[in-house]
Amino acid sequence: MDHDVIVIGGSFAGLSAAMQLARARRTVLLLDTNAPRNRFAATSHGFPGQDGRGPAEIGGALRAELAAYSTVAFASEAAVAARREGDGFVVSLAAGGKITARRLVLAYGVRDTLPDLPGLAERWGVSVLHCPYCHGYELDRQPVGVLARNDMAFHQAMLLPDWGPTTLFTQGSFEPTSEQRQALVARGAELETTPVVSLLGPSPKLEAVHLTDGRTIPLAALFVAPLTLPSSDLANQLGCAMRDGPTGPYLEVDAMQATTVPGVFAAGDLASPMPNATLAAAAGVLAGAAAHRSLVFDPDLALAA
Repeated sequence: MDHDVIVIGGSFAGLSAAMQLARARRTVLLLDTNAPRNRFAATSHGFPGQDGRGPAEIGGALRAELAAYSTVAFASEAAVAARREGDGFVVSLAAGGKITARRLVLAYGVRDTLPDLPGLAERWGVSVLHCPYCHGYELDRQPVGVLARNDMAFHQAMLLPDWGPTTLFTQGSFEPTSEQRQALVARGAELETTPVVSLLGPSPKLEAVHLTDGRTIPLAALFVAPLTLPSSDLANQLGCAMRDGPTGPYLEVDAMQATTVPGVFAAGDLASPMPNATLAAAAGVLAGAAAHRSLVFDPDLALAA
């Protein structure tokens, strides 16, 4: 085998997994295309010890720490195929060539699909947001909106009044029940049934949204639950089971981040219904440790066969 473990994906989850394996003196190859999901955000918040730093800065520091370990190698390449072969795995690269490893850690994340509204995509990660815990505090209690795509909008609209005056735009995609309406009123959230047709203000900032009836409603930020899909189909190729999450499918893993395919582990947004930097790093730690234990206690994957 070329490596003990190949980690596919080099953001917080993949780097954390590789660190555990490096400290166990195992040979690790980290494959990364350098396009993390968080690249649109200027800062990361709520990540213990890293609050207010840029995601690229945090990732760069973690990568530098990892590079100090002699058994770690990096490659800025995309994995396009993966399969089980004997007691290990073969991974094919987009640039050509194949590499082998005894274990795989999948940490390539998910990609977001956003509503098709003029002015929305260019504000993503700055004034069009998905997580109030990540970005809400910095809005300084200015007016915010929730753009409905499904029932997740109610959840967001109930949370957001703690960060600022909130308007829920139903967009014809979500009809709250009478109980939900009462709950929103109790939280002080406004309900707007006239659809938003565009976002206004000097991008990437947001000043207001424009409605179909000609009205504009001032907003400092618009929250939306993106629809997500895995950034690669490698897990499907390997036969890993999936689960349905609130924004899209994610990989089924056990308490130690093992997928349903022996020898394959997964961490980060790819393997969680709740995207969060701290949770991704923690899951990476578990995945790396579990991959190491698998190498020790089931070196030939015989127990899992």
